[in-house]
Amino acid sequence: MKIEDQVCRWAIELQSIAQAGLYYGHDVFDRQRYQRLREIAAEMMVTKTGLSDELIHNLFCSGMGYQTPRVSTRAAVFQEGKILLVQENSGKWVMPGGWCELGVSPADNTVKETREEAGIDVEVCSLIAVQDRDRHNEPPYAFSIVNLFFLCRPLGGSFTPNEETLDAGYYTLDALPPLDESKTTIDQLRMCFDALNDPDWRTQFD
Repeated sequence: MKIEDQVCRWAIELQSIAQAGLYYGHDVFDRQRYQRLREIAAEMMVTKTGLSDELIHNLFCSGMGYQTPRVSTRAAVFQEGKILLVQENSGKWVMPGGWCELGVSPADNTVKETREEAGIDVEVCSLIAVQDRDRHNEPPYAFSIVNLFFLCRPLGGSFTPNEETLDAGYYTLDALPPLDESKTTIDQLRMCFDALNDPDWRTQFD
């Protein structure tokens, strides 16, 4: 990788951290630091790209929150005809998954999230669907999300208590625990079962 490309990657990561801090932070001094971090990231991009300050700020640092749709991955892990779900701290159950981190591919993110939340190692087999979250889940969010659903094969492991989840288990469609439908709906689970049972399944997308 060229040094220029790496510097741009660093700038993108710094801007992402700064923007998140500005969005979620409440302490005035922390917000000042995040704002300065964002300015440094913009200065790095100006230096490396040769684009104007105005254009960089409009394209790279515009607004608060997330400038583009966030990407989330969900793992459809099956064992003996049952799907793996995890219980979050709210008490509701969801498919293992979460935000796709910078520098981590969607498939690798699916593996990482499943291991962290359920204690299960998996192999990603295929892409089930690409969904615009607000078309499938309620309530709508203030920022756009793209959900990627992957069919996965369990390799081993067992649940370990952690900061994100209270429990994990395999369930059939007719005996589901209470779902957090902002993240996992019965229709999404049914779609995953259909993908498991259809050898000719074609990826669905919005």
